[in-house]
Amino acid sequence: MGGADCNSTDFGAAAYWDARYSSPSTGGKGRGGFFDWYQAYPALRPILRACVPTSSRVLMLGCGNSLLSEDMVKDGYEDIVNMDISSVVIEQMKEKHMDVPQLTYMQMDVRDMSLFADGSFDCVIDKGTLDAMMCGDDAPHGASRMLAEVAR
Repeated sequence: MGGADCNSTDFGAAAYWDARYSSPSTGGKGRGGFFDWYQAYPALRPILRACVPTSSRVLMLGCGNSLLSEDMVKDGYEDIVNMDISSVVIEQMKEKHMDVPQLTYMQMDVRDMSLFADGSFDCVIDKGTLDAMMCGDDAPHGASRMLAEVAR
């Protein structure tokens, strides 16, 4: 197992997240909910607006069912690509935001983002994916692969 305090959960595995987002008790389908692990957009807004122009192409790692991207679009951001390892949550978010052209959702593993060319994004936001990678079975190797993908 990877880092400390991870118990026996492999937060780096798609199966864990698919099950979580399929369960109404954890904010998944049927609850219509969302979940922000740490801070919501109002707390992050001053930093994001100061550092990330609204015209930036933003990559949101491990988007889950957070409201962050939605709130950023409401605040003027024009192009946010959201990715998550869970196909379940990606389908839920695609359905929820089908009429929001500024938001794109893709199922993808942060350890292999070869679909994107180098320098495809102006900004990459990660609110908790690195922590999850450190609880994966292949930590810290998986976390290193994630960071190498983000850096390019």
